[in-house]
Amino acid sequence: MYMHFIMNIPGFEEMIIKKTETIGDSFHLHVEMERKAQRCPDCGKRTKRVHDYRTQKVQHLKMFERNTYVFYRKRRYACSCGKRFAESTRFVQRYQRHSVEWNQAFGLRIIQGKNFKDTAQQFRTSASTAMRRFDAISSPMFREVTELPEVIAIDEYKGDTDQGKFQVIIANGKTAEPLDILPDRKVETVKQYLRQKGNKVEMVVMDMSYPFKSAVQKALGNPVIIADRFHFCRYVFWALDRVRRRVQKDFHEYDRKKCKRMKHVFNKRYEALSEKQHWYLERYLGLSEELRSAYRLKEMFRGWFDQAKAVGSSNGRIIKEGLYAFYREVKASGMKEFIKVVQTLQNWQMEILNSFTFGYTNGPIEGLNNQTKVIKRNAFGFKRYDRLRMRVLLHHQVKGKTIQVG
Repeated sequence: MYMHFIMNIPGFEEMIIKKTETIGDSFHLHVEMERKAQRCPDCGKRTKRVHDYRTQKVQHLKMFERNTYVFYRKRRYACSCGKRFAESTRFVQRYQRHSVEWNQAFGLRIIQGKNFKDTAQQFRTSASTAMRRFDAISSPMFREVTELPEVIAIDEYKGDTDQGKFQVIIANGKTAEPLDILPDRKVETVKQYLRQKGNKVEMVVMDMSYPFKSAVQKALGNPVIIADRFHFCRYVFWALDRVRRRVQKDFHEYDRKKCKRMKHVFNKRYEALSEKQHWYLERYLGLSEELRSAYRLKEMFRGWFDQAKAVGSSNGRIIKEGLYAFYREVKASGMKEFIKVVQTLQNWQMEILNSFTFGYTNGPIEGLNNQTKVIKRNAFGFKRYDRLRMRVLLHHQVKGKTIQVG
Protein backbone atom coordinates (compact mmCIF):
# COMPACT_ATOMS: atom_id res chain seq x y z
CA MET A 1 0.00 0.00 0.00
CA TYR A 2 1.45 3.39 -1.01
CA MET A 3 1.73 6.22 1.50
CA HIS A 4 0.19 9.57 0.60
CA PHE A 5 1.99 12.84 1.35
CA ILE A 6 0.79 16.44 0.94
CA MET A 7 4.30 17.53 -0.06
CA ASN A 8 7.24 16.28 -2.08
CA ILE A 9 10.40 15.59 -0.08
CA PRO A 10 13.44 17.14 -1.82
CA GLY A 11 15.65 14.44 -3.30
CA PHE A 12 12.84 11.86 -3.45
CA GLU A 13 10.93 13.24 -6.44
CA GLU A 14 11.38 10.05 -8.49
CA MET A 15 10.85 7.73 -5.53
CA ILE A 16 7.72 6.08 -4.15
CA ILE A 17 7.80 6.08 -0.35
CA LYS A 18 6.29 2.77 0.78
CA LYS A 19 6.82 3.04 4.52
CA THR A 20 8.40 5.22 7.21
CA GLU A 21 9.36 4.16 10.71
CA THR A 22 11.29 5.41 13.69
CA ILE A 23 13.68 2.94 15.29
CA GLY A 24 15.50 4.30 18.31
CA ASP A 25 17.02 7.65 17.30
CA SER A 26 16.94 6.80 13.58
CA PHE A 27 14.36 7.58 10.92
CA HIS A 28 13.93 4.91 8.22
CA LEU A 29 12.34 5.38 4.81
CA HIS A 30 11.51 2.40 2.61
CA VAL A 31 11.38 3.49 -1.04
CA GLU A 32 11.33 2.14 -4.55
CA MET A 33 11.06 3.54 -8.07
CA GLU A 34 8.17 3.21 -10.46
CA ARG A 35 8.56 0.22 -12.73
CA LYS A 36 9.27 1.39 -16.27
CA ALA A 37 11.29 0.38 -19.30
CA GLN A 38 15.04 0.68 -18.94
CA ARG A 39 17.72 0.90 -21.62
CA CYS A 40 20.29 -1.89 -21.66
CA PRO A 41 23.84 -0.53 -21.25
CA ASP A 42 25.21 -3.18 -23.65
CA CYS A 43 22.88 -3.44 -26.65
CA GLY A 44 20.81 -0.28 -26.11
CA LYS A 45 17.43 -2.02 -26.28
CA ARG A 46 14.67 -1.17 -23.79
CA THR A 47 13.20 -3.81 -21.48
CA LYS A 48 10.67 -4.01 -18.64
CA ARG A 49 11.48 -7.56 -17.58
CA VAL A 50 12.57 -7.62 -13.93
CA HIS A 51 15.30 -10.10 -13.02
CA ASP A 52 15.24 -9.64 -9.22
CA TYR A 53 15.07 -7.14 -6.34
CA ARG A 54 17.80 -6.11 -3.91
CA THR A 55 17.45 -3.82 -0.88
CA GLN A 56 20.21 -1.24 -0.55
CA LYS A 57 20.73 0.68 2.71
CA VAL A 58 21.65 4.32 1.95
CA GLN A 59 22.67 6.97 4.48
CA HIS A 60 20.80 10.25 3.91
CA LEU A 61 20.76 13.74 5.45
CA LYS A 62 19.13 14.14 8.84
CA MET A 63 15.37 14.53 8.85
CA PHE A 64 13.50 15.87 11.89
CA GLU A 65 16.90 15.97 13.68
CA ARG A 66 17.13 12.19 13.41
CA ASN A 67 19.72 10.07 11.65
CA THR A 68 18.03 9.05 8.41
CA TYR A 69 18.54 5.83 6.45
CA VAL A 70 16.84 4.97 3.18
CA PHE A 71 16.13 1.34 2.35
CA TYR A 72 15.97 1.38 -1.41
CA ARG A 73 14.31 -1.66 -3.03
CA LYS A 74 16.30 -1.67 -6.23
CA ARG A 75 15.21 -3.58 -9.32
CA ARG A 76 17.59 -5.42 -11.60
CA TYR A 77 16.38 -5.82 -15.14
CA ALA A 78 17.13 -8.62 -17.63
CA CYS A 79 17.70 -7.84 -21.29
CA SER A 80 17.16 -10.27 -24.20
CA CYS A 81 20.90 -10.05 -24.90
CA GLY A 82 21.60 -11.70 -21.53
CA LYS A 83 22.75 -8.57 -19.69
CA ARG A 84 21.60 -8.01 -16.08
CA PHE A 85 21.65 -4.41 -14.90
CA ALA A 86 20.22 -2.19 -12.15
CA GLU A 87 17.69 0.57 -12.84
CA SER A 88 19.10 4.07 -13.20
CA THR A 89 18.37 6.65 -10.49
CA ARG A 90 19.52 10.12 -9.51
CA PHE A 91 19.07 9.39 -5.80
CA VAL A 92 22.24 7.33 -5.27
CA GLN A 93 25.22 6.67 -7.51
CA ARG A 94 26.62 3.25 -8.30
CA TYR A 95 28.68 1.59 -5.55
CA GLN A 96 27.75 4.39 -3.09
CA ARG A 97 26.42 3.98 0.45
CA HIS A 98 25.39 7.62 0.73
CA SER A 99 22.75 9.55 -1.18
CA VAL A 100 23.69 12.17 -3.78
CA GLU A 101 22.36 14.97 -1.56
CA TRP A 102 24.35 13.66 1.41
CA ASN A 103 27.52 13.77 -0.68
CA GLN A 104 26.77 17.31 -1.89
CA ALA A 105 26.03 18.65 1.61
CA PHE A 106 29.07 16.89 3.06
CA GLY A 107 31.31 18.39 0.39
CA LEU A 108 30.06 21.92 1.03
CA ARG A 109 30.34 21.59 4.79
CA ILE A 110 33.94 20.38 4.51
CA ILE A 111 34.82 23.67 2.80
CA GLN A 112 32.80 25.95 5.09
CA GLY A 113 32.83 23.98 8.35
CA LYS A 114 34.98 24.36 11.44
CA ASN A 115 37.33 21.44 10.83
CA PHE A 116 37.37 17.96 9.29
CA LYS A 117 36.70 16.07 12.51
CA ASP A 118 33.76 18.24 13.55
CA THR A 119 32.22 17.97 10.08
CA ALA A 120 32.70 14.20 10.04
CA GLN A 121 30.89 13.86 13.38
CA GLN A 122 27.95 15.91 12.10
CA PHE A 123 27.60 13.62 9.09
CA ARG A 124 28.28 10.40 11.02
CA THR A 125 31.46 9.43 9.21
CA SER A 126 35.22 9.41 9.87
CA ALA A 127 37.71 12.30 9.76
CA SER A 128 39.84 10.40 7.23
CA THR A 129 36.79 10.16 4.94
CA ALA A 130 36.30 13.92 5.31
CA MET A 131 39.92 14.60 4.35
CA ARG A 132 39.77 12.27 1.34
CA ARG A 133 36.54 13.89 0.18
CA PHE A 134 38.07 17.36 0.62
CA ASP A 135 41.09 16.40 -1.48
CA ALA A 136 38.78 15.09 -4.21
CA ILE A 137 36.46 18.11 -4.46
CA SER A 138 38.83 20.97 -3.65
CA SER A 139 40.87 20.96 -6.86
CA PRO A 140 37.89 21.32 -9.26
CA MET A 141 36.40 24.09 -7.09
CA PHE A 142 39.61 26.09 -6.64
CA ARG A 143 40.37 29.02 -8.95
CA GLU A 144 44.12 29.08 -9.50
CA VAL A 145 45.74 32.50 -9.97
CA THR A 146 47.49 32.76 -13.33
CA GLU A 147 48.57 36.40 -13.15
CA LEU A 148 49.01 38.75 -10.20
CA PRO A 149 47.31 42.19 -10.23
CA GLU A 150 49.05 45.57 -10.32
CA VAL A 151 49.09 45.99 -6.52
CA ILE A 152 49.89 43.05 -4.24
CA ALA A 153 50.50 42.67 -0.51
CA ILE A 154 52.92 40.13 0.96
CA ASP A 155 53.16 38.85 4.51
CA GLU A 156 54.20 35.72 6.38
CA TYR A 157 52.48 33.65 9.04
CA LYS A 158 53.36 30.62 11.13
CA GLY A 159 51.83 27.56 9.47
CA ASP A 160 54.02 24.72 10.80
CA THR A 161 53.49 22.40 7.80
CA ASP A 162 55.69 19.75 6.23
CA GLN A 163 57.09 22.41 3.87
CA GLY A 164 58.32 24.77 6.58
CA LYS A 165 57.56 26.61 9.79
CA PHE A 166 56.43 29.80 8.03
CA GLN A 167 54.34 30.30 4.90
CA VAL A 168 53.84 33.43 2.79
CA ILE A 169 50.41 34.74 1.82
CA ILE A 170 49.96 37.00 -1.21
CA ALA A 171 46.83 39.13 -1.53
CA ASN A 172 45.35 41.75 -3.85
CA GLY A 173 46.51 45.12 -2.48
CA LYS A 174 43.31 46.88 -3.59
CA THR A 175 40.57 44.35 -2.76
CA ALA A 176 42.35 42.39 0.02
CA GLU A 177 41.39 39.15 -1.75
CA PRO A 178 43.84 36.31 -0.92
CA LEU A 179 45.51 35.10 -4.10
CA ASP A 180 47.99 32.39 -3.11
CA ILE A 181 50.02 30.85 -0.30
CA LEU A 182 53.68 29.92 -0.80
CA PRO A 183 55.22 26.90 0.99
CA ASP A 184 57.99 28.85 2.74
CA ARG A 185 59.45 32.35 3.09
CA LYS A 186 62.78 31.71 1.37
CA VAL A 187 63.99 34.41 -1.00
CA GLU A 188 64.30 31.93 -3.85
CA THR A 189 60.72 30.68 -3.39
CA VAL A 190 59.22 34.19 -3.42
CA LYS A 191 61.44 35.27 -6.29
CA GLN A 192 60.53 32.35 -8.57
CA TYR A 193 56.81 32.77 -7.91
CA LEU A 194 56.88 36.51 -8.69
CA ARG A 195 58.86 35.89 -11.87
CA GLN A 196 56.24 33.40 -13.07
CA LYS A 197 53.11 35.40 -12.29
CA GLY A 198 54.15 38.98 -11.53
CA ASN A 199 54.48 40.51 -15.00
CA LYS A 200 51.78 43.11 -14.26
CA VAL A 201 52.83 43.95 -10.70
CA GLU A 202 53.71 47.61 -10.22
CA MET A 203 53.40 48.05 -6.43
CA VAL A 204 54.17 45.72 -3.53
CA VAL A 205 53.02 46.36 0.05
CA MET A 206 55.07 44.59 2.74
CA ASP A 207 56.42 44.81 6.24
CA MET A 208 59.99 45.94 6.71
CA SER A 209 61.53 42.61 5.74
CA TYR A 210 64.85 42.68 3.91
CA PRO A 211 64.41 39.14 2.46
CA PHE A 212 61.05 40.11 0.94
CA LYS A 213 62.50 43.35 -0.40
CA SER A 214 65.43 41.49 -1.95
CA ALA A 215 63.15 38.87 -3.57
CA VAL A 216 60.79 41.53 -4.98
CA GLN A 217 63.61 43.60 -6.46
CA LYS A 218 65.32 40.56 -8.01
CA ALA A 219 62.09 39.22 -9.52
CA LEU A 220 60.30 42.40 -10.62
CA GLY A 221 63.13 44.82 -11.28
CA ASN A 222 62.22 48.16 -9.76
CA PRO A 223 58.60 48.13 -8.55
CA VAL A 224 57.19 50.66 -6.07
CA ILE A 225 57.68 49.13 -2.61
CA ILE A 226 55.36 50.41 0.13
CA ALA A 227 56.22 49.88 3.79
CA ASP A 228 53.30 49.07 6.04
CA ARG A 229 52.59 51.92 8.48
CA PHE A 230 52.11 49.77 11.54
CA HIS A 231 55.52 48.15 11.14
CA PHE A 232 57.54 51.37 10.93
CA CYS A 233 55.52 53.14 13.66
CA ARG A 234 56.08 50.38 16.18
CA TYR A 235 59.85 51.00 16.15
CA VAL A 236 59.26 54.37 17.84
CA PHE A 237 56.99 52.85 20.51
CA TRP A 238 59.49 50.06 21.10
CA ALA A 239 62.23 52.65 21.60
CA LEU A 240 60.10 54.52 24.16
CA ASP A 241 59.42 51.27 26.01
CA ARG A 242 63.12 50.38 26.10
CA VAL A 243 63.89 53.80 27.61
CA ARG A 244 61.15 53.31 30.22
CA ARG A 245 62.46 49.89 31.22
CA ARG A 246 65.98 51.27 31.49
CA VAL A 247 65.25 54.35 33.60
CA GLN A 248 62.64 52.79 35.91
CA LYS A 249 65.35 50.58 37.38
CA ASP A 250 66.46 53.66 39.34
CA PHE A 251 62.95 54.34 40.71
CA HIS A 252 61.77 53.42 44.18
CA GLU A 253 60.53 49.82 44.33
CA TYR A 254 56.87 50.91 44.52
CA ASP A 255 57.22 53.38 41.63
CA ARG A 256 59.11 50.84 39.52
CA LYS A 257 56.31 48.28 39.82
CA LYS A 258 53.57 50.88 39.38
CA CYS A 259 55.27 52.37 36.33
CA LYS A 260 55.45 48.95 34.77
CA ARG A 261 51.73 48.38 35.39
CA MET A 262 50.85 51.79 33.97
CA LYS A 263 53.08 51.52 30.89
CA HIS A 264 50.06 51.84 28.59
CA VAL A 265 49.74 55.55 29.42
CA PHE A 266 53.01 56.23 27.58
CA ASN A 267 51.66 54.76 24.34
CA LYS A 268 48.24 56.44 24.31
CA ARG A 269 47.66 59.79 22.66
CA TYR A 270 48.21 62.60 25.15
CA GLU A 271 44.79 64.13 24.46
CA ALA A 272 43.11 60.73 24.86
CA LEU A 273 44.32 60.21 28.45
CA SER A 274 41.90 60.41 31.34
CA GLU A 275 42.51 62.69 34.30
CA LYS A 276 43.89 59.80 36.34
CA GLN A 277 46.14 58.68 33.50
CA HIS A 278 47.44 62.25 33.10
CA TRP A 279 48.40 62.23 36.78
CA TYR A 280 50.39 59.00 36.45
CA LEU A 281 52.04 60.18 33.24
CA GLU A 282 53.22 63.44 34.78
CA ARG A 283 54.40 61.67 37.91
CA TYR A 284 56.70 59.25 36.10
CA LEU A 285 57.89 61.78 33.52
CA GLY A 286 58.79 63.99 36.49
CA LEU A 287 60.98 61.21 37.93
CA SER A 288 63.19 61.04 34.81
CA GLU A 289 64.09 63.83 32.43
CA GLU A 290 65.32 61.23 29.95
CA LEU A 291 61.94 59.51 29.99
CA ARG A 292 60.26 62.89 29.44
CA SER A 293 62.50 63.51 26.44
CA ALA A 294 61.70 60.05 25.01
CA TYR A 295 57.96 60.68 25.45
CA ARG A 296 58.32 64.07 23.72
CA LEU A 297 60.01 62.36 20.75
CA LYS A 298 57.20 59.81 20.55
CA GLU A 299 54.59 62.57 20.54
CA MET A 300 56.56 64.46 17.89
CA PHE A 301 56.61 61.40 15.65
CA ARG A 302 52.89 60.86 16.24
CA GLY A 303 52.17 64.46 15.26
CA TRP A 304 54.22 64.02 12.09
CA PHE A 305 52.38 60.79 11.30
CA ASP A 306 48.95 62.41 11.68
CA GLN A 307 50.01 65.31 9.48
CA ALA A 308 51.43 62.95 6.84
CA LYS A 309 48.14 61.00 6.72
CA ALA A 310 46.17 64.23 6.34
CA VAL A 311 48.44 65.60 3.61
CA GLY A 312 48.73 62.30 1.73
CA SER A 313 50.03 62.64 -1.79
CA SER A 314 49.22 66.36 -2.10
CA ASN A 315 52.45 67.69 -0.62
CA GLY A 316 55.32 65.24 -0.21
CA ARG A 317 57.78 68.02 0.62
CA ILE A 318 56.04 68.83 3.90
CA ILE A 319 56.03 65.16 4.88
CA LYS A 320 59.73 64.81 4.15
CA GLU A 321 60.64 68.00 6.04
CA GLY A 322 58.70 66.83 9.09
CA LEU A 323 60.52 63.51 9.05
CA TYR A 324 63.90 65.27 8.78
CA ALA A 325 62.95 67.46 11.76
CA PHE A 326 62.29 64.30 13.76
CA TYR A 327 65.72 62.97 12.76
CA ARG A 328 67.39 66.16 14.05
CA GLU A 329 65.57 66.05 17.38
CA VAL A 330 66.57 62.42 17.91
CA LYS A 331 70.23 63.11 17.17
CA ALA A 332 70.16 66.11 19.52
CA SER A 333 68.71 63.94 22.32
CA GLY A 334 71.56 61.46 22.02
CA MET A 335 69.37 58.51 23.15
CA LYS A 336 70.75 55.32 21.64
CA GLU A 337 67.31 53.67 21.51
CA PHE A 338 65.91 56.36 19.23
CA ILE A 339 69.10 56.73 17.20
CA LYS A 340 68.69 53.07 16.13
CA VAL A 341 65.12 53.86 15.12
CA VAL A 342 66.30 56.74 12.92
CA GLN A 343 68.81 54.45 11.22
CA THR A 344 66.00 52.01 10.39
CA LEU A 345 63.69 54.77 9.15
CA GLN A 346 66.45 56.18 6.93
CA ASN A 347 67.10 52.74 5.41
CA TRP A 348 63.38 52.45 4.54
CA GLN A 349 62.66 56.13 3.96
CA MET A 350 61.53 55.83 0.34
CA GLU A 351 59.18 52.95 1.18
CA ILE A 352 57.81 54.88 4.20
CA LEU A 353 57.08 57.98 2.13
CA ASN A 354 55.41 55.77 -0.51
CA SER A 355 52.90 54.62 2.13
CA PHE A 356 51.53 58.17 2.35
CA THR A 357 51.85 58.88 -1.37
CA PHE A 358 49.82 55.85 -2.48
CA GLY A 359 47.82 55.09 0.68
CA TYR A 360 48.10 51.28 0.66
CA THR A 361 48.68 49.32 3.88
CA ASN A 362 49.08 45.71 4.96
CA GLY A 363 46.09 45.96 7.30
CA PRO A 364 43.77 43.74 5.21
CA ILE A 365 46.37 41.00 4.82
CA GLU A 366 46.97 41.02 8.58
CA GLY A 367 43.26 40.30 8.91
CA LEU A 368 43.63 37.40 6.46
CA ASN A 369 46.52 36.09 8.56
CA ASN A 370 44.33 36.18 11.64
CA GLN A 371 41.59 34.18 9.89
CA THR A 372 44.20 31.71 8.64
CA LYS A 373 45.50 31.17 12.18
CA VAL A 374 41.92 30.59 13.41
CA ILE A 375 41.38 27.94 10.71
CA LYS A 376 44.66 26.29 11.66
CA ARG A 377 43.86 26.43 15.39
CA ASN A 378 40.38 24.96 14.92
CA ALA A 379 41.90 22.06 13.01
CA PHE A 380 44.68 21.62 15.61
CA GLY A 381 47.18 22.24 12.83
CA PHE A 382 47.75 20.96 9.29
CA LYS A 383 50.66 18.68 8.55
CA ARG A 384 50.30 18.92 4.76
CA TYR A 385 51.00 22.32 3.21
CA ASP A 386 48.86 21.65 0.11
CA ARG A 387 45.82 20.84 2.24
CA LEU A 388 46.26 23.97 4.39
CA ARG A 389 46.69 26.12 1.27
CA MET A 390 43.56 24.73 -0.36
CA ARG A 391 41.53 24.93 2.87
CA VAL A 392 42.39 28.59 3.50
CA LEU A 393 42.01 29.84 -0.07
CA LEU A 394 38.76 27.96 -0.69
CA HIS A 395 37.37 29.31 2.58
CA HIS A 396 37.85 32.85 1.31
CA GLN A 397 36.63 32.08 -2.22
CA VAL A 398 33.27 30.68 -1.06
CA LYS A 399 32.87 32.99 1.96
CA GLY A 400 29.69 35.04 1.75
CA LYS A 401 28.27 32.96 -1.08
CA THR A 402 24.97 31.10 -0.71
CA ILE A 403 25.40 27.54 -1.94
CA GLN A 404 22.44 25.16 -1.91
CA VAL A 405 22.27 21.39 -2.08
CA GLY A 406 20.34 19.69 -4.88
